[in-house]
Order: sequence, then structure tokens, then C-alpha cells
Amino acid sequence: MEFDFTWVLLGFPIAFTLGWLASRLDLRQLRIENRQAPKAYFKGLNFLLNEQQDQAIDAFIEAVQNDPDTSELHFALGNLFRRRGEYERAVRVHEHLMSRGDLTQPERERAQHALALDFLKAGLLDRAEAALRKLEGTPFEEEARLALLSIYERSRDWANATEIAARLGNSTQGSFSTRQSHYLCEQANASIATGDTGVALGLLLQAVAMAPAAARPLIDLAKLQSQLGQGHEAFQTLRSLTIVAPQVLPLAANLLANVAQSISQHQTALALLESSYAQAPSIDVIEAIVKLEKDSLSARKWYVAHMESEISLVAASKWIAGEKLEDEHHHTLVQRAMDQATKPLMRYRCAACGFEATQHFWHCPGCQAWDSYPVRRIEEL
Repeated sequence: MEFDFTWVLLGFPIAFTLGWLASRLDLRQLRIENRQAPKAYFKGLNFLLNEQQDQAIDAFIEAVQNDPDTSELHFALGNLFRRRGEYERAVRVHEHLMSRGDLTQPERERAQHALALDFLKAGLLDRAEAALRKLEGTPFEEEARLALLSIYERSRDWANATEIAARLGNSTQGSFSTRQSHYLCEQANASIATGDTGVALGLLLQAVAMAPAAARPLIDLAKLQSQLGQGHEAFQTLRSLTIVAPQVLPLAANLLANVAQSISQHQTALALLESSYAQAPSIDVIEAIVKLEKDSLSARKWYVAHMESEISLVAASKWIAGEKLEDEHHHTLVQRAMDQATKPLMRYRCAACGFEATQHFWHCPGCQAWDSYPVRRIEEL
């Protein structure tokens, strides 16, 4: 039986027609899918640029539903939730990303970093710490260490803060020696509070060695030496302070006067204080000078001399306090009014956040910044 080639000739057009129809259907479906996903994505992007975050979130959710395998949409959606303060939803998005098996290593590290930020913003410090620790050895390592340092400072975990600061100091973040000296001083203060002055003394000596030009270790060391009856050592420590950080002497002027009185070093201390005042006039330095001056009349002239060079309500109040008005009752009223008026002027103000306090802080209670308080009071700024 011979093969009929007529069927072959008829089959070619039929096969071509069926293939063409199938390709058209596939292309049409692909175009529909490609239109739907980008349309929702660009709609969300437009809402985001117009600061319409609610509408942007809805659009991104729609885009994720149309294309659940797109990791970038998940990152965008999670970041939006975090910015909105919806930390639980942000955590769910990033945890879902972490659970995917097809995620590349860079994307997994990025998701881990985003998850750590979610926990940090939500105030879940223990979970944030665990998530940040997992970023060691990744491109997010230094950023994670800075976040860990902030956590340990907020929780006053000075031992772990010291460890992280040492690692940061060995990286490209610059020197952390001054910050580490603060941590040692904080630990020393905790030891003093429990009566362990020997440990505190060792910590402060270590802080001075770590940051020789830092003011706080020297001031705290002089305070402790004075409390332990080591007047001569305290005086030498304060003399070192006038050499390495003379600008902060107003913070230690009263301590210097007390130590000098205890070891009969009035003249040496007066010379140091007068030299400091000549370089940068300060009410605190004047108070220390007045305390050391033997002649009360000449001592009080310092307030007048200060007012001649600078307008100072505080100096005026101090001067009036030593005067005797004819009517003692009137003098009391005037002095009370002056004290009330000068009280706000005697505060310290954080240069970073503006938080005011009656005492000087090395670590601002408001914004957690270090060394943000000027050594001078509000009136002198």
C-alpha cells in the first residue's frame, strides 16, 4: 500500500495554524500578567512619592499578590509598614522573606537586617540584639554593631558596650577610646555605689590610660582620690586636667578649691584658677577663687570685675548676697527675687537636643548623646 503524501501537505497548514493560535494565547496571557503587576507597582510608587502611604501599602499588597516571588516588593512593603509604625506587620513580611528557600544570600542578609530594624523600632531589644548578632560577617556588620552599641548604652550594659566599641574601633568607624573611657567611668561609679572603691580606683586609672586627653576620667579620679583622703594625689590629677583639658576646668573648679584647702595649696590653686579665668571667664571659676581668697573684700571684687566685662545676672546676684542693705527685710526680698531669676540661668543645656538640667551630664538623659553638654551654664553660652 503506497503512502499518500496528500495528507502531509494538508497537515502542515493545520499544524502551523494550531501553533500560531497557541503562541498568540500564551503571549496574550503574558502581556496581561506583565501589565497587572507593574501597574500595581508603579501605582504604589506614585502614591509613595506623593506621601500617600495608606494607598501605597494597598497598591504594593496588590502587586505582591500578583507576583508573590518578587522579593523587592516584599522589602518595599516591609519598610512601609515600619515607617508607619506597624511593626508586627513589618516583622511578618520580613520573616516570610526569611522562610523562602529560593532567596539568595545577599537578599537573606538584607532581610535579616530589615528584621533587626523592625525589632529595634518596636522596642524589642532582646530580639533586636539576637537579630543584629547574626549580621556579623555581612555587609551590614558595622551598622549592626552601631545599633548594638546603642542598645547596650540604653540598657547600661557597659561590659558588652565596651566589647562592641573595641570592635568598632578596629574598623573604619574611627576611634572609640573616649567612649570606652566613659564606660569605664560608669562602671567605676557603680562600684563606688556598692562601696568597692578599690575596683573603682582601678577602673578610673584604666580610663585615664585609655583616653589621656579626656576630661571625665581625670575629674572622676580626682573626686574619688579626695574621698579616700588622697588630697595630694587628687591635686596632681587636677593639675593634669588643667594641662590636657583646660577648657573643662569650670566643672572641677570647686573641687580644686576644696582639695587645695585640705592640703594648704591655696596659692598654687589660685594661680591655676586665675589663669583659667583669664583665658575663658566663668562664674564657676570665680566661685572657686572667692572661696580661696583670704580677703573677703578683694574676693567679692571678682564679681564686679566680671560684670564690667560681661553682663551677668548671676554675678550680680552673688555680689548682692554679700552686701548689706540698710533695711535687712528689703535685702532678703531682693535676694530672693534674684535667686529666683538666676536659677534657670545656672542650668546646663544639651547642645544636641536642648535638654536642660541643674547638673552637668556626660551622657544626655534626653537624647543619649555623649559629651553634648557644654561646660558652661546657660547664661554663659
